[in-house]
Amino acid sequence: MALIKSKSFFNSSLIFVALLGVAVGGTVHKVGDANGWTMMGVGYEAWASSRTFQVGDSLVFEYNNEFHDVTQVTPHDFELCDPSKPLARYQTGSDTVALTKPGFQHFICGVPGHCDIGQKLDILVFPASLGPVAAPVPGPVRSPSSSPSPSPSPLADSSTNAPQYQMSPSPL
Repeated sequence: MALIKSKSFFNSSLIFVALLGVAVGGTVHKVGDANGWTMMGVGYEAWASSRTFQVGDSLVFEYNNEFHDVTQVTPHDFELCDPSKPLARYQTGSDTVALTKPGFQHFICGVPGHCDIGQKLDILVFPASLGPVAAPVPGPVRSPSSSPSPSPSPLADSSTNAPQYQMSPSPL
């Protein structure tokens, strides 16, 4: 009885730790890597395509706030490079954006002309993962006596030394 309670507690603890890891941890992505959020020398499309973003991750935008900002926009405003109706605007120069929901997220620099020359980022955020998926549990194993035995094939060639068998289909 104590062993059953101990196993149950252990399994519950593992599930709790896995869920806590998703809720607390996540990957921190520094946008543009060493270059940061700038209008020169960074291909943000290529940068984003080399990463996977999930709910629970965060983006860190580092930039000179005298010359740039980070403006989160709709897909339509992203295509137009229009910062006039922001979903959110960040202006500290070191901003962390938590990725809290799956789907596309769009960011541009709201300074006129910067988005047009490439200072924009769109990413696809996937739902949080609980880690690797466990292999399926196999079904019941049939005993050898319940499976049909192979029957000799009528096509067997008596000139060969190796016996040949034809397997009949097993019932499901």
